[in-house]
Amino acid sequence: MNKMLLSAALAGVFAAGVAASAQAQDTSAKVKCYGIAHAGKNDCKAADASHSCKGQAKVDNSKVDFMLVADKAACDAAKGSTETPKM
Repeated sequence: MNKMLLSAALAGVFAAGVAASAQAQDTSAKVKCYGIAHAGKNDCKAADASHSCKGQAKVDNSKVDFMLVADKAACDAAKGSTETPKM
């Protein structure tokens, strides 16, 4: 019984490590999509420097906040823009 628990625990740790590695690799290939982030769900600082961190968007769909998406087509489908807003 203890060997089964240990095996299950190790499998879980391994799977979590693989998932985290895959997620980290995905981020590098993603593009910034402005205007689709919900309040508190943006991925980084605002284009107008109104805040400097992830999760600080104050309103939904602000043109200065972005979320990372797979590609330009995904951004277009979400009705966002890959162009950095001009300030």
